[in-house]
Amino acid sequence: MSDRPRLELRTGPQRVFAHVLASSLAVSVANFTVWFAVTFWIYLETRSVFATGVIAGVFLVATAGTGTWFGSLVDRHRKHAVIQASAIASLVFYAMALALYLLLPEAVWRDAASPLLWVFVVVLMLGVIAGNIRGIALPTLVTLLVPEHLRDRANGLVGTTTGVSFLVTSVISGLLVAFDGMRSTILLAMVVSAASFVHLAGVRIEERQVVSTGDDGPRGVDLRGTLRVVSGVPGLLALIAFSCFNNFIGGAFMAVMDPYGLELVSVQAWGLLWGVLSTGVIVGGLLITRTGVGANPVRTLLLVNLVLWTVCIVFPLKSSIVLLVIAVLPLMLVMPYAEAAEQTILQRVVPYERQGRVFGFAQSVEQAASPLTAFLVAPLTQFVMIPFMTDGAGARWIGPWFGTGPDRGMALVFIATGVIGLVVTLLALASRPYRQLSEAYHDKIAASGTPDGSRPS
Repeated sequence: MSDRPRLELRTGPQRVFAHVLASSLAVSVANFTVWFAVTFWIYLETRSVFATGVIAGVFLVATAGTGTWFGSLVDRHRKHAVIQASAIASLVFYAMALALYLLLPEAVWRDAASPLLWVFVVVLMLGVIAGNIRGIALPTLVTLLVPEHLRDRANGLVGTTTGVSFLVTSVISGLLVAFDGMRSTILLAMVVSAASFVHLAGVRIEERQVVSTGDDGPRGVDLRGTLRVVSGVPGLLALIAFSCFNNFIGGAFMAVMDPYGLELVSVQAWGLLWGVLSTGVIVGGLLITRTGVGANPVRTLLLVNLVLWTVCIVFPLKSSIVLLVIAVLPLMLVMPYAEAAEQTILQRVVPYERQGRVFGFAQSVEQAASPLTAFLVAPLTQFVMIPFMTDGAGARWIGPWFGTGPDRGMALVFIATGVIGLVVTLLALASRPYRQLSEAYHDKIAASGTPDGSRPS
């Protein structure tokens, strides 16, 4: 019989957490399906990498712009109420998007410069963004409902739901787009949003109402107070800045990955492939429920980034869907460790009544960089790198061994991104803020007297 601490999801507060997690899984599937599907659909209609980059940019700008506000809502109101309001908001935006899709002429969808096309995309993305409030509320509910020494394992379950979301999403989004455009995708999102609201209406979350906001008063976002909390933990601001930089170069990954894959295989195969790759996230999340994230989750987070950027250099070396699968699958396996590690750090070192704001602030700062990259990289790839490797100087210089064509232009973007990310992560591992945050995390464990109080390496 193993003496490892285990989650018990069938009784007490952890059962409530299981209900919220299941609801979040369903909503994540719907929202990811909308995001994946509209990206696939726009590229297939317009054949424009620039358009897919703009979609990524719209999503990330909205995510960055709303994170701090959403975090203040999570802290100032009961978690149950804000989650339910999120479901209603998504339902309303999806209904508006469906009306636009059914009423506008088909010619609109084939013109990447059409204002009506982008009105449709923005309304659809607002429905997805409204669901982001769950992503901020969920880790605070882990703090509320799960014992301290089991939270990293609960965070692993959150990572598992993310993997399941990608698995289901990747399969159904490609199929829905191939056979019915965006109509069935939007209808699915509407049904899931309504069903989630009905499901959680019967779930009671016992919590005290937290309205303390510090100097800015009970109704303010209290950004100054949040900055004081973040600055008061040695190394925490550096961690958020590191994640921000990662997202800055990761925006290139987001802007180019789908067009790259769709140059190699059909939309149906690409969707099914991401379904297969997402099993890695599921397995990784389940492993965390048994192993945790280690004595020093800060180190775990940085090591995962080493794997990420190495993979980003390796898989584009050859235009091969097999190489992409072999390289990306280990990445998907370790990705939940990064997410669980960051959540576990914040849950330890930030007071509960401030966690919504800090999670929201971290989301805003970390996501703020990606839109800039997406907006820059998409046109750079479309108008510079693809011609460079199709019939330009790059095709003549390295084309004989690297290959030529649009996919090779995108491959150069991936490789440059990976090299930069690898160098920055190695510097972070040797930095003083890394050591400071590791010590701060250890001190919180020692003060709490929980079973995992061993000193981090």
